[in-house]
Parts: sequence; C-alpha cells; structure tokens
Amino acid sequence: MLQRASVIGRTFWGGAIKELATEVEELDSVLDTLLLREFLVPEVRSSISGETAYRFKHVLIREVAYSGLSKSARADLHERFAHWLRERAGEELLEIRAYHLDQAAALIAELDGGPPPELAHEAAEALETAGRRSLAREAHRSARKQLLRALELEPTLERRYQAARAAWRLGDLPAVSKEMERVRAEAAEEGDRWCEARALAALSEVALNRDADVDEASRLAALAVDVADANDYEPRFDALHVLNTGAWWRGRLTDSERYARDQLALAQEAGRGDLESRAAIDLAGVYNARKDYELAAPLYARALELAEQSGSIVARGHALASSGDFAVYREDYDEAQRQLEEARALYEEAGVASALGRVLYRLAVVAWHQGDLDRAERLSRDSIRTLAPLEDRGTLCEAQRRLAEVLLEKGKVDEAERYAEAALDTVGPQDMTSRASTRSTLARVRSAQGRFDEAEKLLREAVGIIDETEYCAFGSETLQALAQLLRDRGREDEAEVFERRLEGTRVASSAA
Repeated sequence: MLQRASVIGRTFWGGAIKELATEVEELDSVLDTLLLREFLVPEVRSSISGETAYRFKHVLIREVAYSGLSKSARADLHERFAHWLRERAGEELLEIRAYHLDQAAALIAELDGGPPPELAHEAAEALETAGRRSLAREAHRSARKQLLRALELEPTLERRYQAARAAWRLGDLPAVSKEMERVRAEAAEEGDRWCEARALAALSEVALNRDADVDEASRLAALAVDVADANDYEPRFDALHVLNTGAWWRGRLTDSERYARDQLALAQEAGRGDLESRAAIDLAGVYNARKDYELAAPLYARALELAEQSGSIVARGHALASSGDFAVYREDYDEAQRQLEEARALYEEAGVASALGRVLYRLAVVAWHQGDLDRAERLSRDSIRTLAPLEDRGTLCEAQRRLAEVLLEKGKVDEAERYAEAALDTVGPQDMTSRASTRSTLARVRSAQGRFDEAEKLLREAVGIIDETEYCAFGSETLQALAQLLRDRGREDEAEVFERRLEGTRVASSAA
C-alpha cells in the first residue's frame, strides 16, 4: 500500500489508494496499522471534498517506497491515478493530473522510446491547459515548463505559440527570437492571423531590445498592427508599445506621445485595466522627458490605481517601477527606493527576468544618489548579470555605465574604463539618450586618466546627440561636465556658452 501511495506524492487520498491498491486485502486495517506505527499521519484538511487525506510522516519513507517500484509499474500507477483524479476532482486539480500523465509518458518513453499516442495526446492537452492557467496567474516559469513539455509530446501551432509566449513574458529574448520566428512562419503558411500577429509583435520587441534595430522593430510592429483583426487588441497594443518605445529612443517625443495616446484609446476600448495602466505609464514618460511634471504626476497615480484594480502582478510591478522613476526625478529617493523594492518583489514572484534586471538598475541609480556606493555597485552588477544572458541591450548599456560611474567614484579607474567602453559597445545606434549618457560616462573616465582631449570630444558628441532630440529632461549633467572641463582647461568663454544653456534648462524645469 505504501508503494501505491508513494506514486501519488507526499500527500494522498484514501479513495485513490482503494483505486490503485485493489489487490491489497483489508485495506482499512492496513491503513490503521500504518497510522498507528506513524508511517502515515492524517491531514486535517483535504483538497478533495469528501476524501480523507493522509501524509507520509517522513519524506524518506515515501522515497524508499517509490524506489521499490519498477518503471513500468510507476507508469501504470501514475496514469491510473490521473484518471481517478479526473473522475473525482474534474478540472479542479488539473495541474496535478497533468503532472502524473507527464510522469507516465516519460517513464514509458524511457522503456519503449516513446509514449502511446493516446497517452501523449491526453498528457499534452492537460499540460497545455495547466500552462495556460499558469500564464493567467503570471506563474511564468511554471507555464514555460508545462507548455514546452506539451509541445514536445504533441506539437501544434497553438502550443508552439503559447510556449514562446511564456518565454516572452519571462523576457528571454534569445528564446523568443528563435521560437516566435517559427510561429510566425507556420502561422503565415496556415493563414492563422491570430498567431501571426502575436508573433510579429513579439519579434518587434526582440528587434528593439536585443538588436537595438529601431527600423526593423518599427517595420515588424506596423506589420503586426496590419495583420491583427480590428477587435484583436492585445497584439495591436504590444505593437504600438514597441512603436512608442522606438520613437522614444530616437528622441521623437511628438511621435511617442501619439503612439501612447493610441495605446490608451485601444486599452480603454478593450476594457483592459492592465493595458490602460501601461499606456498611462508610457504617456507619463513623454511628459517627464519634456519636464511637464504636473501632467505626468496624475498619470502615474492613475497607472497605479488601474494596476491594483487589474489584479495583475506584472502590471503592479510596472506601475510601481515607473512611479519610482518619477520619484527619482523629484529627488525623493526614499520614496523611490520603497516603490522600486516593491516592484522588485513582484517581478521576482512573477519570474519576469527582464523587468527585474531593469528595476535592479533603477535601484542602483537611487543608491548612487543616496551616496551608498557599495549598494550601487552591488545592484549594478546584479542588473548586468540578469540582463546580459537575456541580451536586453536597452537597459544593459545603462547598467554598465552606471557601474563604471560607481567604480570611478571608488577610484577603480581601470575597471571603470572596461565597463564604460562595454556600455558604448552595447548601446544601440538609434538609442539617443543612451548614446549620449554612455559617451558622458566614458568622458569622465578619460578625464580621470588625464586624456582631456578625448573627454572633450566625447562630451561634445553627447551634447550634439541630445540636441538632435526633443528631450528636455536629459543632458544637464553632460552640459555641466563639459562646462567644467572647459573651465579647468582655461577656456572660460567657451564654458560660459554651455553654462548659459544649462541655466536655460534649469529655468525651463522650474517653469514646468
């Protein structure tokens, strides 16, 4: 009886044992003996109504019992228990049933080279449904594992897309690139516009964040909008977000605002609070970049409210992270740290690695402003370790340059140089703010090395890059650094030109 129970797990039900141990005589008496000898203990509560639950007192007892079964016996018992569970609990414990069907299929595959088609089909269906449920509750790691296994057992286009979607939600850009391209090709061949539009939206994000190719990202996003049906809101929203971000990277805030407003209208039409929260964040970011803080503030508050109402862990994380960024602009670093730490916990819960890497970078910025260099260094390194395998260049370059700034402040000039140069290599050619910021950081390193001509050249390049954009909130540190460098080199007249520009920026900020 212990062997039959061990197949079910650490906890099992009396009715299941009667189903699996039909050859055991006087089962109730055997069960009482095992309880008396403390091999088993009764559970106070049962997850199946009307069923008494028991638990192995020590996990080792269960492991020894399970090891005494042959693989063929294990496979048979796993499958039989899955069928009993379906009859007794329906879809309520689907994830457990999917696990046992998967175990049965895997064990038979070890013995015979593959499971029977009927078992493979049943297991794949259960795993797919379990994976969709995991995605719905934002348990992305579990979803990825379940959906990949469903795809392995019985490949379909829908399962291929769902598995790739789980990778997308995790921020695994290398996996998304490979898998969504196959989804796109198969969907186009089969005329499946639903899958094709979603694959195109995902690939546009890869082109932007991994390849830093704004042109290709915009092309794919526009194609996703064209392919999607008019009432298919999600891929259209995702594509608009990429178009918005691409315009932002280029410093085209007028275009970015237009896309953000399109996102907002689409989210409201769909009645999706989570999407409306993201759109409000994107629109607030435009106002932030223009230093229109009074317009940005209510949007961040609205984004938080909508995210809370949506019940989405990730939406709440995005709203808190963005609101934390806004607190940095207001120089309220304690509030920024509080909100960013909340976002960090939510991202860790959901397993969203890309968003986690970004919030670690933002926390490093806060620590920098608070003067805690050790914490800023640790968080910058954590951000780099998280983002580098995901190939997320958009934030990786900023984490690298932030670490260079911290190391320089600590007097570690050689290591600072390595990270400053790495940031310049990482940044995308159309990411205007990061092209400017990475040059500014490397200029600081060159100044520390006494290479003043190179530092001046880099700072002038950074100022020129910002001048090509519509940004108002960025560039003041670069202007200040260039003016100070020129003064240090005895070129007061030239320094005054940039100081006047800097003063104009401050006046504009005050007026806003």
